[in-house]
Amino acid sequence: MQQINHPLLSPALGTQRHLSSWHFGQPGQGPKVYVQASLHADELPGMLVAHHLRGLLDVAEQSGQLLGEVVLVPLANPIGLDQTTMHHQLGRFELASMENFNRNYPDFFALVKDDVATQLGPDAGQNKHLIRAAMRRALDAQKPETELQSLRLTLMQLSHDADIVLDLHCDYEAVVHLYVERPMLDQIEPLARFLGARALLWAKGSGPSISFDEALSGPWWRLREHFTDRFPVPLACASTTVELRGQTDVSEPLARQDAQAIFHYLQHVGVLAGPLPELPSALCDATPLAGTESLHAPHPGVIVFVAQVGDVVQAGQTLAHVVDPLTPRTTPIQSSIAGVVYARHNLRWATSGMEICRVAGATPIRSGNLLSP
Repeated sequence: MQQINHPLLSPALGTQRHLSSWHFGQPGQGPKVYVQASLHADELPGMLVAHHLRGLLDVAEQSGQLLGEVVLVPLANPIGLDQTTMHHQLGRFELASMENFNRNYPDFFALVKDDVATQLGPDAGQNKHLIRAAMRRALDAQKPETELQSLRLTLMQLSHDADIVLDLHCDYEAVVHLYVERPMLDQIEPLARFLGARALLWAKGSGPSISFDEALSGPWWRLREHFTDRFPVPLACASTTVELRGQTDVSEPLARQDAQAIFHYLQHVGVLAGPLPELPSALCDATPLAGTESLHAPHPGVIVFVAQVGDVVQAGQTLAHVVDPLTPRTTPIQSSIAGVVYARHNLRWATSGMEICRVAGATPIRSGNLLSP
């Protein structure tokens, strides 16, 4: 195990932050896995999971079980972690730019497609190496001008050549759920089983503002389609956003359970030696991200939830009420689709138009930008 500290661009005189990564195994020997936690710095369950996963990986490396390379970044956003305002931990948006820490990652497809067009050949394995080399050149050419840009660049440098990428997040209040691009669904579905996910949400590109995980998986299926009938391009990076329940679901039992689930997944995909763990039964079917319904408050008021996260609901079912304390007005919030309530807000006071909860359904009902701000 090796710890490396990566200095970020200093935003002001007298200050500088760094990003820490932990490296297990030997680079270039076997598959590479990249795991990071708390890119949204106010989402802490993954940070504790990473702590326990580090211990499991350390033992596995010392006992000779590690058949590949694992890079672990337990705290992926030191900028956001320092954003405490009036005793409240922020961390989803950088205060200087108001940009989401999990948006605006490089479009590798656009950056490398012309570069590799004259290099690719009939060997898919060789093409994988050529594409990754082009990605590295594209990253090396970047000249970050802000601390946020240097953070994004460092994360990409650590992860762009990984075969599997797990980006650990959480929601306000939620059950375990995962986001994945459709072409990589088969590779990620076993992880959903090990984690006991109640929703596995797929899309084929979720919008114009590229998230961390889609920056890494997206170029492979896009290049494969772009070079169809000319060159074979493997789906060489299966990346996913893993939502580890809600912001307050931070406990030793849950963290140990989730770390062990990820460890079992790494055994399942052949990164770790040892007896293959039994694959649990799926607790959900994969459904389209375009099939999720986001329910909003029609007016201000107190939110009184009727449905709990994890509940399976039917179309027309009341999930919450919004109560106006100054009038007799009470408005039921009803789902228009059947599905599972996979996430809801942790606030109990709604402003007009505020998102209250989300339901994952089986039939697409949305299009365009599928991600929240």
